[in-house]
Amino acid sequence: MNICVFCSANDLAETYTTPAREFAELIGKGGHALVWGGSDTGLMKVMADGVQENGGRLIGISVEFLAHKARAGADEMVITADLAERKAALLARADAIVVMVGGTGTLDEATEILELKKHGLNTKPVVILNTNGFYDGLKQQFQRMEEENFLPVPLTELAFFAEDGVGALAFLEEQAGYRADAGAAG
Repeated sequence: MNICVFCSANDLAETYTTPAREFAELIGKGGHALVWGGSDTGLMKVMADGVQENGGRLIGISVEFLAHKARAGADEMVITADLAERKAALLARADAIVVMVGGTGTLDEATEILELKKHGLNTKPVVILNTNGFYDGLKQQFQRMEEENFLPVPLTELAFFAEDGVGALAFLEEQAGYRADAGAAG
């Protein structure tokens, strides 16, 4: 499965890097590929290192103005003209999407993916990985949107909030009909 991960390119505290490393290890050992923003910095690097060190493939989708930060050792690296093209390429290469901790860029990617899903233009499973409660406020906001009729579809159809990488990957594999005993052939 090609798992697109949206996350920060900043260097972060162990509170976030340790769970990310564990999730990356699960992706790699599961025979999955990481589809990510292509950066070799911050949490993006932590994810790429963990996936690659554990046998997973790396599919990077960078953008011209950040190409100097692109990971040299990726299995594939695509350089897009702008952020809109990058987001479209990330989604096109993904079988599933995971939103990890990040800043405004990550939030932009997450909301665009959810907007596409709301309109049926993205049918791929979306997980919001709520590491250490990072997205508690966002989850509360989405719940309020749902309660007050701002979401035309139930929140559970838009995204699954996982508390850890094990829960995130289990949800994605279930959604994809992936069987753990089948390896990457599923």
